[in-house]
Amino acid sequence: MLVVEDEPAIATQIARRLTAEGWRVDVAADGLAGVEAARSGRPDVIVLDVMLPGIDGLEVCRRVQAERPVPVLMLTARDDETDMLVGLGVGADDYMTKPFSMRELVARLKALLRRVERAQAVVTASESSAPPLELGDLVIDRAQRRVSRAGTEAHLTPTEFDLLVCLALSPRTVLTRERLLAEVWDWADASGTRTVDSHVKALRRKLGPDLIRTVHGVGYALEPTGTPRG
Repeated sequence: MLVVEDEPAIATQIARRLTAEGWRVDVAADGLAGVEAARSGRPDVIVLDVMLPGIDGLEVCRRVQAERPVPVLMLTARDDETDMLVGLGVGADDYMTKPFSMRELVARLKALLRRVERAQAVVTASESSAPPLELGDLVIDRAQRRVSRAGTEAHLTPTEFDLLVCLALSPRTVLTRERLLAEVWDWADASGTRTVDSHVKALRRKLGPDLIRTVHGVGYALEPTGTPRG
């Protein structure tokens, strides 16, 4: 596990807690060092601060993801949805706003790792032979974890892909935020509903604003549109 954080007290606190959880932890104090640590250490997950000296966390995430997909949880000092959406757009899977509880950080990281393990397990004989999901002009290849709409491929983060599949398996059915949190994020409580909202916005930006319908106060539904392929 890699922690990229320039504030020594916060970096030390995170590293100690994650080490106590049984993870091997490396720490980098600036953006360029974070990119190099990710390249050499090949961590299973990265905790990445947005504001870093050298290059910021968004550029770190962009460079890391270009070399090798890896789950990234971003830390931001501002509760700014724009920052969150930009982070998700460059490949982050989750985010937390400072200050945060260490218990919640650990829970989020464990959920991220479970999703990675689940995604790897999906490529079994039965799943790899399953036909793609074709909903209107949307095509989801679960075996190769690839998505296209109207013939144009969209590059999704692992979390975005899992969220899209969850919605696509029940098209035109409204799924509550709580259900999506449980099925996609493996969260047992509803404390992360804004995380769902931000990921839906990221999907709309990549796949079109008409694909996912909002049911205010309840949740979201995937609404297939366009002409099916072939």
